[in-house]
Amino acid sequence: MEEQSKNKISEEEKQLHGRPSRRKGGLITMPFIFANEMCEKMAVVGFHSNMISYLTTQLHLPLTKAANTLTNFAGTSSLTPLLGAFIADSFAGRFWTITFASIIYQIGMTLLTISAIIPTLRPPPCKGEEVCVVADTAQLSVLYIALLLGAIGSGGIRPCVVAFGADQFDESDPEQTTKPWNYFNWFYFIMGAAVLVAVTVLVYIQDNVGWGLGLGIPTLAMFLSVIAFVGGFRLYRHLHPSGSPFTRLIQVAVAAFHKRKLSMVSDHTLLYFNDEIDAPISLDGILTHTKHMSFLDKAAIETEKDNLKPDQIPNLWRLSTVHRVEELKSVIRMGPIGASGILLITAYAQQGTFSLQQAKTMNRHLTKSFQIPAGSMSVFTTIAMLCTIIFYDRIFIKIARKFTGLERGITFLHRMGIGFVISFIATLVAGFVEIKRKQVALDHGLLDKPHMEIPISFMWLIPQYSLHGVAEAFMSIGHLEFFYDQAPESMRSTAMAFFWMAISIGNYASSLLVTLVHKFSAKPDGRNWLPDKNLNQGRLEYFYWIITLLQAINFVYYLWCAKIYTYKPVQVHHSNSKEPTESWVSGELQLSKKT
Repeated sequence: MEEQSKNKISEEEKQLHGRPSRRKGGLITMPFIFANEMCEKMAVVGFHSNMISYLTTQLHLPLTKAANTLTNFAGTSSLTPLLGAFIADSFAGRFWTITFASIIYQIGMTLLTISAIIPTLRPPPCKGEEVCVVADTAQLSVLYIALLLGAIGSGGIRPCVVAFGADQFDESDPEQTTKPWNYFNWFYFIMGAAVLVAVTVLVYIQDNVGWGLGLGIPTLAMFLSVIAFVGGFRLYRHLHPSGSPFTRLIQVAVAAFHKRKLSMVSDHTLLYFNDEIDAPISLDGILTHTKHMSFLDKAAIETEKDNLKPDQIPNLWRLSTVHRVEELKSVIRMGPIGASGILLITAYAQQGTFSLQQAKTMNRHLTKSFQIPAGSMSVFTTIAMLCTIIFYDRIFIKIARKFTGLERGITFLHRMGIGFVISFIATLVAGFVEIKRKQVALDHGLLDKPHMEIPISFMWLIPQYSLHGVAEAFMSIGHLEFFYDQAPESMRSTAMAFFWMAISIGNYASSLLVTLVHKFSAKPDGRNWLPDKNLNQGRLEYFYWIITLLQAINFVYYLWCAKIYTYKPVQVHHSNSKEPTESWVSGELQLSKKT
């Protein structure tokens, strides 16, 4: 690839990189991408939203083991995107990575559906008051293989599908009215609509009709998602992979280490620039020099040992361009902000475990004959998220724009901060609701009867579920925008992988926190804050408040990170102007661009 970069990109190559004379991409591709995302998300959520019930009622796993199995799976599914992003950015491209990963996910879902249909792949049903038989090693192996295939499939889908959709919009084209940040709102809305169907219709089928059909429908939806996505192949704007981004980052670090003893140059214009080498990885503009982390700039100092001749490509393990140095700086700067989202995921993860178990003990009847399945409680999170996205996109941005002068209303850092505050309130409220639930159980003599319905309405849980939805609309979308916007353009799949890695660590942190609290809160008489068999005897409110305290500390950390953060500067070339203009991308002050 480095040899190809000796020459300027030809018109044909530009067409392949998304700047064709015959325009591709844009709004016309959205039906295919959104159809894929809707089917895929309905499949994934329908597959997992009620899985805690499947593990506890069908496989008879203890509650804490079932909860940790799901959070560990969620964590692994959010960690594998690093591998998927590497494959996509290095050689396969986003389209083919998404396609093949979807097929792998399909196989995993099919396997789990089969296990739900064939009785021998599950333990026998519980009989009366007898101790339930827990799934044996062979039965659990089928489950774990299915979950592993799902995690591998997620690794290819998650880092690529969001970035692939955003790639269809060329920000350097001044004639394009639709912006990527609009797309992120739409994408999350479509995803939320699919989640809404999954947590209502599919969960109802799983609880009242059967797990075979309840898992079979998402499996079919996943198959349709692949068909929909591949159907738009000729319309997509395909950005070709430009080589391993990890290799480039390591090359800069190695070059800087080799030259660590050199004195820094007095003028950054003396550093090594080579637009021809960087052309394949900087189609939207060259990253310009920043003063931060100046020790990395030594990688771009040209010395006699480099013995560089005109038109010669340097040894990139000893000499890097300023653009490549700035790529590494951008990734390093993104780390602290990205890490701040971990604890929000830890808080959010409880909705599918302990909050769901709370709902199971409460009166969920809407009529005498119909009650909301506990697995459908997240519908309130989804509805709140969808309403917030509509409000944000149609009202909030227009009002905020008048005060800030920013086209997007507020920066994604402000958006994330609002989400943190709302998530803090959500877990605080959850603790008080748990106190209320147990008080009602005490008043009716039900503390020692875990299978009896407590006469308290499920509506007490709506505030905490809804607040998590509002928080997600602010924090998660802002987090997504941050990673896509601030990442070097050739590393956007990798940036999406970082987004999912934060989610992964958040889920693992949830598992660790549950395990530690379960262990250290155990009493000699068997009581526990997070009991396996009787939630009424626990202290779940203390667990929620521990998370609340951690979020408060995390918010202070985030404010410090946001205060010192430096937005990436890009030298933009617009399609109708040859003159470059420097822009601090998504900064609090957007400099005017020459068009």
